[in-house]
Amino acid sequence: MLSNLFALHLNARDYMLPCMNKKIFGFDCPGCGMQRAVHLLFQGDFVGAFKMYPAIYPIMLLLIFLISTFFVKIKYAPQIKLILMLLAAGTIIISYVIKMSTIIN
Repeated sequence: MLSNLFALHLNARDYMLPCMNKKIFGFDCPGCGMQRAVHLLFQGDFVGAFKMYPAIYPIMLLLIFLISTFFVKIKYAPQIKLILMLLAAGTIIISYVIKMSTIIN
């Protein structure tokens, strides 16, 4: 069982979805790099994952929070969820603008 899981992990790069925005228009979308960042996280390369897609950590915090709210009642859950969503969206937008400005220049 564990060896099958390990084999699936090793071959995960073969099954990554291509970015249709990049194929059609020729430039990255705001989500480009997320799959590779998750793959790097599974390999234990936390710095590489951040360099690949800086929004990976705010998104993971949001997902962990959303999953935990199924099991634990949190008093200010809607406010925390809004803050985490804004943090993730802000990180996505800022990193995309920085990436595109370095490509243009």
